[in-house]
Amino acid sequence: MNKGIVKFFNESKGYGFVKDQESEKEYFVHVSGLIDKVNENDEVTYDLEEGKKGLNAVNVKLA
Repeated sequence: MNKGIVKFFNESKGYGFVKDQESEKEYFVHVSGLIDKVNENDEVTYDLEEGKKGLNAVNVKLA
């Protein structure tokens, strides 16, 4: 389980980005990968899954 912060999330479009706490890398997150409703700057935990354009954050929930 990875820890990070929601850098950006657009509710109307259903996607955003999570910034990893340790590596500082950013991962795409789609609304289908959310467990909890998230907002920008929320601390979250997540898993990574290979997507069409690289790794995606999935199982995203509030920390």
